Amino acid sequence: MPITPTNIKLICSDIDGTLLQYGKKTLEAEILSQIKALSARGILFCPASGRQYTSLRKLFEPVADCCVFLCENGGVLYKNEQCIGKTPMPRALAEEIAWDMWNRCDGQGEVMLSGQCCGYLMSRGLGMADRVKFIGNKYKFIHDPAEIPEDIVKVSVYLHEGVEKYVDRFVPRWQQANAAVAGPYWIDTTLANKGTGVALLCKTLGITPAEVMAFGDNFNDTAMLDLVGTPYIMDSAAPALRARYPLHTPRPEDVLRTLLAYM
Repeated sequence: MPITPTNIKLICSDIDGTLLQYGKKTLEAEILSQIKALSARGILFCPASGRQYTSLRKLFEPVADCCVFLCENGGVLYKNEQCIGKTPMPRALAEEIAWDMWNRCDGQGEVMLSGQCCGYLMSRGLGMADRVKFIGNKYKFIHDPAEIPEDIVKVSVYLHEGVEKYVDRFVPRWQQANAAVAGPYWIDTTLANKGTGVALLCKTLGITPAEVMAFGDNFNDTAMLDLVGTPYIMDSAAPALRARYPLHTPRPEDVLRTLLAYM
């Protein structure tokens, strides 16, 4: 689909590995200026991430008023600092997944259960808490998922040696909860996904998925990329993903610069 000013009304982008390279803490100034320029032309920007709203709001603070937020892989949606959508997991299912990930990771994983704006960590001291703190999530340590006092929207396992040897162990087992690799060290489960989140945003904003551009780099982005009219996959993505989507880019800001040039 050609990029024209008339057919793009919302731009959604994965964050870690797409808009923000792993290990970096702040966005490039060009991205922030592009989001502001797009907003001035009536195009909203949507960070679409497994991160919680607290982290995303902080990351996009200079342009947060120009954004809507898809958090926890679609489990929580925010607009104008208000939660406009939440997809809780059945409590028994969330707790079963958490204990399964905890007990069947050979002692090499840690588990995070996500509420609306807090992560609850079952820790072995393998680095998960440092990662969560680095990205700016709010968190508390727990010993048992039964301690969590709110709805659970996502359950994730952090595998400090990498996800490769655990993908076949967890992803097929928990397909009922959309289990997917979410980066080099994470496997996520949630009843929502980025596709259902974008669909709800489209309904709320009164636009169609055909009017959405999206960027992603991993398997948990596929529901979003399959839904929208203009999907881009990162050059760094797995070969299977690069084969699945014909539009590739090394940097989303390069595409946004081209889009703005048309306007």
